[in-house]
Amino acid sequence: MKKKVIVKIPELIDAKGISLRELSRLADVRHAALSELCNQKRENINFAHIEKIADALSINDIREIIDLVEVAE
Repeated sequence: MKKKVIVKIPELIDAKGISLRELSRLADVRHAALSELCNQKRENINFAHIEKIADALSINDIREIIDLVEVAE
């Protein structure tokens, strides 16, 4: 089995009742960058962005934002 990193921003913004644009404003991260993360379009994750998202959403556990899952090859 192959492993893949999943970014759980869509679930987070749903749970917090905010839009992606609002998260962009709160975290001071470009909307386009967040959108790419949400849609699994990014090959690399900017940890500064993850830190800003965690701060904006009062998250203390990185596993609430990203996860590692097994995928069929």
